[in-house]
Amino acid sequence: MTIHPEDQYWSQPAADLLRALRSQAEGLSQEEADTRLRETGSNRLGEERRDRSIVLLGHQFASPLVLILVFAAAVSLALGDWIEATIIIAIVCGSAALGFYQEHRASRAVSELRERLALSVRARRDGQTRTVPVESLVPGDVVELSAGNLVPADGVVLDARDFLVVEASLTGESFPVEKTAGAVAADTRIGSRTNCAFLGTSVRSGTATMLVVRTGRATAFGAIAGRLQTTAPETDFARGIRQFGYLLLRVMIVMVVFVLAVNQWMGRPALESLLFAVALAVGLSPELLPAIVSVTLSHGARAMAARGVIVRRLESIENLGSMDILCTDKTGTLTEGVVALDGTIDPSGQPSEAVAGLAYLNAALESGIANPLDAAIVAAGVRDARTTAGHRKIDEIPYDFIRKRLTIVVAPENQPGGHLMITKGAFGSVLPLCTTVADGQGETVLDETARVRLEAWFQARSEAGYRVLALATRGMPARPRYAREDETDLRFEGFLLFFDPPKAEARRTIRDLETLGIRVKVITGDNRHVAAHVASAIGLDPTAMLTGEELSGMRDEALWQRAAATDLFVEVDPQQKERIVRALQKRGHAIGYLGDGINDAPALHAADVGISVEKAVDVARESADVVLLRPDLDVLRQGVEDGRRAFANTLKYIGITTSANFGNMLSMALAAPLLPFLPLAAKQVLLNNFLSDLPSMAIATDNVDPQRTRVAQRWDIDAIRRFMVVFGLISTVFDLATFALLLKVFDAGEPVFQTAWFTVSLLTELAVVLVLRTEGPSLASAPGRLLLWSTMAVAAFALVASHLPGLPGVFGFVPLEGSILVATVLVVAAYILVTELAKRRFFAHPPGPGRVRMPHDSQDVTKY
Repeated sequence: MTIHPEDQYWSQPAADLLRALRSQAEGLSQEEADTRLRETGSNRLGEERRDRSIVLLGHQFASPLVLILVFAAAVSLALGDWIEATIIIAIVCGSAALGFYQEHRASRAVSELRERLALSVRARRDGQTRTVPVESLVPGDVVELSAGNLVPADGVVLDARDFLVVEASLTGESFPVEKTAGAVAADTRIGSRTNCAFLGTSVRSGTATMLVVRTGRATAFGAIAGRLQTTAPETDFARGIRQFGYLLLRVMIVMVVFVLAVNQWMGRPALESLLFAVALAVGLSPELLPAIVSVTLSHGARAMAARGVIVRRLESIENLGSMDILCTDKTGTLTEGVVALDGTIDPSGQPSEAVAGLAYLNAALESGIANPLDAAIVAAGVRDARTTAGHRKIDEIPYDFIRKRLTIVVAPENQPGGHLMITKGAFGSVLPLCTTVADGQGETVLDETARVRLEAWFQARSEAGYRVLALATRGMPARPRYAREDETDLRFEGFLLFFDPPKAEARRTIRDLETLGIRVKVITGDNRHVAAHVASAIGLDPTAMLTGEELSGMRDEALWQRAAATDLFVEVDPQQKERIVRALQKRGHAIGYLGDGINDAPALHAADVGISVEKAVDVARESADVVLLRPDLDVLRQGVEDGRRAFANTLKYIGITTSANFGNMLSMALAAPLLPFLPLAAKQVLLNNFLSDLPSMAIATDNVDPQRTRVAQRWDIDAIRRFMVVFGLISTVFDLATFALLLKVFDAGEPVFQTAWFTVSLLTELAVVLVLRTEGPSLASAPGRLLLWSTMAVAAFALVASHLPGLPGVFGFVPLEGSILVATVLVVAAYILVTELAKRRFFAHPPGPGRVRMPHDSQDVTKY
C-alpha cells in the first residue's frame, strides 16, 4: 500500500499508515531515509535552483535599459553598421559580465550565511532519536515535536500530550488547536483534522510524536503556495528603488523626445539621431544599480556576520538602519541571562528543603516549553543530589501564557491510591487558586491576613530584583487524566527565588543606542517590581510603566498616545506585545523587536524588523529578519551601524551617479541643436557610461562618515531629485563652458571635440564620486582603498585612451595636443573646487522647510 496525494490519510488508522509507508513507531533506518530522499527530493516548498548562475546571468539582460541597447544594436545591424553594433553589444556584455560576477559573489555569500541558520528536527532513525536537517525528512519518518518547534511536514499524530498547535498560517485561526491521536472522518475539513499537524504551523505547548506523510510541495501549505505564487510584501527599500526608477523614466522620456525632435528639425540622419537619443537615455540611468544594490547589501551582510549578526533577508538591512525604537525582553539582553535558583522559601520566609524537593519534581518531569527557570531548578537539584525516585509521573498540564503556571501530577510510592498535584507559576496566578497555606505542623486556612503577608513578602523580594515564583500542591485520589479545571483548592507551599543580574555594560549600550537615535523599550511578562528594578539599574525610567492589566482596558487611540512615552510594558501576554508594536508604528516609528520565545512570534511578525537569537525557538527564529549569534544589545548596535553604512553607500551611488549623468546628458541634449555635429557619438556615450560605472562597484566597500550612522535613514525621492538637479546643473555649466572653450579657443573639429569632451566628461564623473561621497571636506574623509585605486585607474585610462593602439579607430578618437590636455585638467580642477564649495553650502544647515535634504540626513519617522 502507498500513500498517494488523493488518499485521505487523516481518516486511516495509524497502524495502516505505518504499514503503507513501510515504517514503524521507531522510525526509518538512515539508509532507507537516504534512499527515499533521492526519490522524493528535499523537503522544501520551492525547487532548489542548482544552477543559480544561469538565473543570475539572465537577470542581467532583463533590464529595460539593456533591451533598449539590444534594440539599438539590432537597428545598426539592419542598416549594415557592423562596427556600431559590435561596440554596443560589447558594452552590453561587459556590463552584464560585471553585474553577474558581483551578484554571483553576493548570492553565494548570503546563501552561506543562511545555511548557518538551517532548521533541524528530532527524528527517529535506526531506533535512536537524532537531530537531522528539516530538508532531509521523507514520508515515513517519525519526528518528535515540542513547544516552540515549527511543524516540519504534514503528518498524523501517533502520540500527544497537551499538544496545542497554532495554525493561523494555514487556516487563519489565531487560537491554538489541540491535536490528539486517532482517525477522523474522511470529509473533515483541514481546520478540523485534530489528528494531523501541518507544515508551516507552530507548536504552542505540549509534546507529540508525528508520522510524516507528505513533504515539500506535496503538503497542504505547499499546494496553497503553488497555487497562489505569492510574493513577499514590498519593502520600503524596494519601494524607494521603484519610485527612483519612475523619476528617471520621466526625465528620460523628456530628454529623448527633445533630442529626437531637434535632430530631425536640423535634418540629421535618422539612425544617428536615434542611436544618440538612446545612448543619452542609457547614459542617464545607473544601469548597474541592481548589481550595486546586491553587492552593497551583501557586503553589509558579510560585515554584520563577522560581528555576530546574521541577516536572513537582505532587504532587512535597510529596515535595521531605519529603526528608531527597539522593543526587547530583558532576560539575556539587558540581564546576564544566567538564571540561578537563589532560594527556596516556605510561607514563613525561612529556607525550605521541602519546597526545593517539590520544585525539583515539577521542573525535572515537565516536558513542555524549555525555559531557563526550570533549567536552574534542575541544575540546583542535581547539585544537591536530588532525584525523582519514588515518584511516577501521571500527567502534565503544560504552561501557557494565559494561566502562567505549570502543573505536574505524580504518584508517590508511599501514597498508594493517591496522586500529588504540584503547581508552579507566577505568584499572582497561583495564589488565587490556594485555599490553605502550609505551616510547620500541616496547613492552615489562607485568610486575608495571610494573603496580605505573602503579597508583601513577594513585593519586597521582587523590588530587590528577584524573580519570584509561587509553589502549591494538592493531594487527590488517583485517576488517569487531569485538566486545568483541577487546579483549585491548592495549598500554598512557598516561594522560589531566582536572580538574573543586569549586565554591567547594559547602561552603556542603551546610551550608545540613544546616540544612534534608537530608544529602548522593555516588553516583558515579568512582574512590575522586577522590571522596575532592572530598568532603574540600566538607566531606563522605572516610573514610565504600563501593565498588561491597564493595557487590556485601554482603547487603541489611548495606547497610541501612551506607548511612545512608556519605557516599561510589564505583565503582558503575546497578543499585547503585538498590539504595543502596532501602536508605536501608528505613531510613525520604525520598530525593531528582539525576542526569542514562542510568545514573541506575533510581535516579531508585526515589527518593521524582527530580531532574534541563534538559540531561540524555531518559530521565533523563523519569524525574524535578523538573527544575533549572541543575545547582546551591543552586537545589535554594531549591526545597526553596519546596516546604516550599507544603506548610505547605496544612496551614495544613486545620488552621485544620477547627478553626474544628468549633468552630462543634459549638456549634450542642450548642445546638440547648437553644434554642427553631435557632442559625442552614441558608442562614445555608452563607453563613457560603462567606464564611469566601474569604480562604482567599489562604493560597497567605501568608508562612511560617522554622522551618517548617527540617525535613522529613509528614502527621500524629493531629496534625490534636488541633489541630482543642483549638482547636475553645476556639471552642465562646466560642460557648456568646456564646449565654448573647445570651439572658440581651440577651434576644435568634430573628432578633436568629441575626444576632448569624452575625456572631460569621464574625468568629472570620476572626480565627483570622490567629492560627493562625503558631506565634509573631501581631503578630510579618506575613501575606501578599492574605490580610490579603481577611480585613479579609470582616470588614467581616460587621459591616454586617445593614444592607445586600435581604440581611437574603433571609437572615433584622435590624439589630443598637449595644450588641450592641460586645459582639460584645469577644467576638471575648477569643477572639483566649485563642487566642493557648493557641497559645503548644500549641507551647511540641518533639514528644514525650503532647504535641500539628502536621504542620509532625513530624520523623518513616517511609517513606510
